[in-house]
Amino acid sequence: MSVTQQQVLDSLARIKSPRGVALANANVLSAISASDGKVFFSINVDAAEARAWESVRVEAEAAVRAIPGVTTVMVALTAERKPGSAPPPPPTPSRGAPGVQPVHAHKPPQGGQSPMARQSEIPGVAAVIAVASGKGGVGKSTTALNLALGLRDLGLKVGLLDADIYGPSVPRLTGLHDKPELNDERKMIPLRRFGLAIMSIGFLVEEETAMIWRGPMVMSAVTQMLRDVAWGQLDVLVVDMPPGTGDAQLTLAQNVPLKGAVIVSTPQDLSLIDARRGLAMFRKVNVPVLGIVENMSYFQCPHCGTKSDIFGHGGARHEAEKLGVPFLGEIPLHMAIRATSDAGNPVVDSEPDGPHAAIYRAIAGQVRDQLKGVIAAA
Repeated sequence: MSVTQQQVLDSLARIKSPRGVALANANVLSAISASDGKVFFSINVDAAEARAWESVRVEAEAAVRAIPGVTTVMVALTAERKPGSAPPPPPTPSRGAPGVQPVHAHKPPQGGQSPMARQSEIPGVAAVIAVASGKGGVGKSTTALNLALGLRDLGLKVGLLDADIYGPSVPRLTGLHDKPELNDERKMIPLRRFGLAIMSIGFLVEEETAMIWRGPMVMSAVTQMLRDVAWGQLDVLVVDMPPGTGDAQLTLAQNVPLKGAVIVSTPQDLSLIDARRGLAMFRKVNVPVLGIVENMSYFQCPHCGTKSDIFGHGGARHEAEKLGVPFLGEIPLHMAIRATSDAGNPVVDSEPDGPHAAIYRAIAGQVRDQLKGVIAAA
């Protein structure tokens, strides 16, 4: 049963804003995306009123979820202070002004808790690790998936979260295109393939959809992908991060106590500069850096076996030594890795006895060893 935008608006007409106006008429809704039972939209309000609107967001999400045919709902609350606006003055107690309270009523006292104080474990998940890169195009997603498979081969229960909300690659890399179902607690059930529990924002939107999301929407989406998924019992949850050092990375670090981060880079100087920034960001939020992987380390001819250093060679190893973090290994630029990734059959699973699978498993072994004491010994 297909769900229309009008059905969504009709359900939202029953929800009242903090000022008593029907949500559908409050001029705060973004464009509504409704396709194949999946509904996405945001509620855009002034930063001074954000706290009072959170309960409205929850009500809206519940109302839309109740529409027959809806399988997945994501409602983001975005809040921005208007340019040039000053914080509103505190209310005069004697007036009892109606409507939304000013932001001062919701501010924590000076000297309040750090954002990291909001961290909490994901039930059933022993360790969450991030696979990150300072820039795009370095093979981060391919590395994340094969690292997860390498950890699986070491006997661990592993999940993979594709948090690259701007350009999710995991659906293509795994060959999965189904949409997640909901359990009795209305949490999404991750898809399973290769013995992994897998979740991606790409399962919820069409592959060609342009993901044009503002910062608060990014943070809301990452939080929901962490918290509204029934991960079950996992030793390690591998999170494929978007490239760069932005809202998604900070949201993850503030949401869960990350047990470590793996930085992926090519040997090229430009990539290493960005990798350095990524490493510095994780250190700033007190996330241990498990090490650096040099991807596309060299090109190996599939016919004669000759190695060519297309992007240079050894730069990531040198960078790791200079920064005092482990160097996890070199992954070649090879047609087998590219072809199996494009086909949705990653090389660790499709060619388990090959040399490339051995490289990924060796990297996974080093990551596993650094997580001992957090996860059960395999």
